[in-house]
Amino acid sequence: MHEMTFAEAIDAALERAMADDERVITFGEDVTMLRRNLYVRFGPRRVRQAPISESAFLGAGVGAAMAGLRPVVEIMLVDFIAVAFDALLNEASKVKAFSGGKWNVPLVVRAACGGGYGDGGQHEQCLWGLLSGMPGIAVVVPSNPPDAAGLMLSAIQSDDPVVFLEHKLLSDYWLDYLGGASRKSVSFDVPDSAARGKVDVPPVVVQIGEARVVSPGTDLSILSLGVGVHRSLEAREMLLKEGLNAEVVDLRTVTPLDIKIVTESAKKTGRVLVVDEDYIGFGLSGEVAAVLGEAGVKCGFARVCTESVIPFARHLEDEALPNTRRITGAAHHLCES
Repeated sequence: MHEMTFAEAIDAALERAMADDERVITFGEDVTMLRRNLYVRFGPRRVRQAPISESAFLGAGVGAAMAGLRPVVEIMLVDFIAVAFDALLNEASKVKAFSGGKWNVPLVVRAACGGGYGDGGQHEQCLWGLLSGMPGIAVVVPSNPPDAAGLMLSAIQSDDPVVFLEHKLLSDYWLDYLGGASRKSVSFDVPDSAARGKVDVPPVVVQIGEARVVSPGTDLSILSLGVGVHRSLEAREMLLKEGLNAEVVDLRTVTPLDIKIVTESAKKTGRVLVVDEDYIGFGLSGEVAAVLGEAGVKCGFARVCTESVIPFARHLEDEALPNTRRITGAAHHLCES
């Protein structure tokens, strides 16, 4: 095993896949710079720079996948995927169904997501709930380097479209950019250990749709993903000092959701708290509640989410996004009711 940063782990998985299968290519904005190690090894034919036109190059990715390649298309920020929605919503997600399974779209869309550093609501969204509402598309959100590498391998091997989201506060090159130069006053509330960890070489595949119990508990279940997992773990330590033993579950995948682990954890503790940096309305937290209801699980339920447009002012942004104060407050309310 090698110690790697979050971004290094993803690139290690991508490099492994490209070495094993010449059909795997990557292209997008600034990829020859961001993936320069891959560019040096595999050259401009397989690591391609794209113009700043998401609709054009994501559409090209769909066509490349249908033609037999396995493209990893990079969109710098998930917020910008809105201008390329047609390629996902009306093409990639439907080709397999409309062709009766004769055509597949083995496409990976890689994008950065998440806030907590002061870039405004049009650059800091997560949008995994919106993306998961498209049938035929898997959406994965790793929280640590080994999972990031394993889920990227799994995404590349999938014959169906996968959106791979990496939270900026976990990714070292994003932190270097966001916290440097004029942003030296910016501080982040994610522990350094969250963005660095031991990764198998070659990376071990993590199956899409499999959640993981990070810390077992008995009094309530805290379900989250991405940066939310680390904030939930911090909240768990605070709750332990107050006599509450929370179980923290890393969902890892928004869709398909691991219904088995979600329901088992809810039955075990009798209380569920969803920590979700995405919007509260019609998203992941509501889907979890629906899944529990359909499974007949009787439990207390609460959620800590982003409830409206993310403010630009830092002090307002900090309160709008899930934080340990909001998580512990919701946990207390849930356990007292």
